Amino acid sequence: MLDYGVLIKILTMAIVGGIIGYVTNVLAVKMLFKPINPIKIPILDFEIVGLIPKRKSDIAKNIGTTVGDQLIDYDELISNMVKEGDKEKLKQVLKDRIFRVVEEKANFIPFIFRGKVFEVVDQIVDSEFEEGFDELVITAKEKIIARIDIAEMIENKINKLDLVELENIILSISKKELKHIENLGLLLGFLIGIVQGILSIIL
Repeated sequence: MLDYGVLIKILTMAIVGGIIGYVTNVLAVKMLFKPINPIKIPILDFEIVGLIPKRKSDIAKNIGTTVGDQLIDYDELISNMVKEGDKEKLKQVLKDRIFRVVEEKANFIPFIFRGKVFEVVDQIVDSEFEEGFDELVITAKEKIIARIDIAEMIENKINKLDLVELENIILSISKKELKHIENLGLLLGFLIGIVQGILSIIL
């Protein structure tokens, strides 16, 4: 025969365990961000401050290093800046510019010979542009790597953020995952409460 007293005891412990697990995880998530400003406990000589406010500079450095050194591919970044169609447009712009200069500065050349000059210029640009453009890309890449430290830029940007802004950014990215952590605390606490209830009856 089912003992309702035993069942109620197990269910009560499960509910209490679930509440404790949920509240504990909610507090743990909250304490990632709060308190923003340190709270000192004089008697214990202890300071309470949120994990993210306390380690903001370390977090900024780690994110900057991860993104700048591991996630950013400078070759791919520069390659994607200019597509094949863009190269053709740049080549045509270069030709147009040279033709205008020839028109303006070389007007002493008889008109009948200018067409030949334009033809020669057109051929030179076609033959030299590809190699020259590749050299330009290589030089640009070297300059970018030497002058732009993406890791440092990201680190500085995060360090300049207000802690409330940083909290909002992190929550916007991981709000669903943090909620799952809270719910997992509820589930695990509930299950542990059931096990404790059963063990309290058996032992």
